[in-house]
Amino acid sequence: MPRTKTGEFNQIAYQNEFNKRNYDRIEIKVPKGRKAVIKAAATAAGQSVNEFIAKAIDERMERDGDSEADRKG
Repeated sequence: MPRTKTGEFNQIAYQNEFNKRNYDRIEIKVPKGRKAVIKAAATAAGQSVNEFIAKAIDERMERDGDSEADRKG
């Protein structure tokens, strides 16, 4: 478990290590102002921006013929 120099549990370090072990990171760039539009759409759908984008990717891949069996995760 991640600890600070004083021996206390470090929650942020723990979460960072967990994420590093369990997730891949993808960075996207969108034109200025588009982020707010995406965030509003995600909120309206009751999702986080990450969930919203991941679902959009999954739906596109499925529509383009990617089978569920070919996906990792």
